[in-house]
Amino acid sequence: MIRTIAIANQKGGVGKTTTAVNLAASLAALKRRVLLIDVDPQGNATMGCGINKNEVEKSVYTVLLGEAGLLESRARAEGGFDVIPANRELAGAEIEMVNMPDRETKLKDAIHTLKAAIVAVADQYDYILIDCPPTLNLLTLNALCAADSVLIPMQCEYYALEGLSDLVQTLRKMQQHLNPTLQIEGLLRTMYDNRMSLSQQVAAQLEQHFGDKLFNTIIPRNVRLAEAPSHGMPVLLLDKASKGAKAYVELAEELVAKHERASR
Repeated sequence: MIRTIAIANQKGGVGKTTTAVNLAASLAALKRRVLLIDVDPQGNATMGCGINKNEVEKSVYTVLLGEAGLLESRARAEGGFDVIPANRELAGAEIEMVNMPDRETKLKDAIHTLKAAIVAVADQYDYILIDCPPTLNLLTLNALCAADSVLIPMQCEYYALEGLSDLVQTLRKMQQHLNPTLQIEGLLRTMYDNRMSLSQQVAAQLEQHFGDKLFNTIIPRNVRLAEAPSHGMPVLLLDKASKGAKAYVELAEELVAKHERASR
């Protein structure tokens, strides 16, 4: 069964794209079949996978407008997984979609079509990851409508806690009006520096309030993680011995183990 996970947070700079790319690569390293969908017009996840966003002919933009399907829009990433790329064209999709019927569910419909198609050709994905933009817009709504769950990366700082409260309220509204089965996959602590007392305090608050919704894995601040996008590859390919690479492999193992337990 395919698990569709949106990686989202309304606050920018918390490691959403870093998590999307490196979790995809780590799941692929664990022999899981992964599709990463980039729905951020900046196309950072696309570039971080070694795909030139300026040269793609089919993208999330053409999928959302119904001009191409997900299967025919795939590109192969550095790291052994598939990507539906994004570029600046996507910024105009929101305007073009405003008057469309069911505009919030265009990506959901495309994913349903994809699931039926890949079952028919016996080419099953285990995970579909969706990298969301750092705002609650029509593109993010499409991602949340299409997802089974939401993985929330966040820094352990004061403003991140305020943003998390807003995001939880948004997810509740999504459950009420657009996607009643949407769940929180988990909260992921990113850019963690255990030398800072504030990081430790915020981490303790998260453990107190979210309990088992908090991933045990913590992503540390790591130079190699920051460098990997400039090389157009996941950190696992750049330096598999780095703390950042090891942390994302640990996250992938935790995620897989969680889903295997749930399916028993």
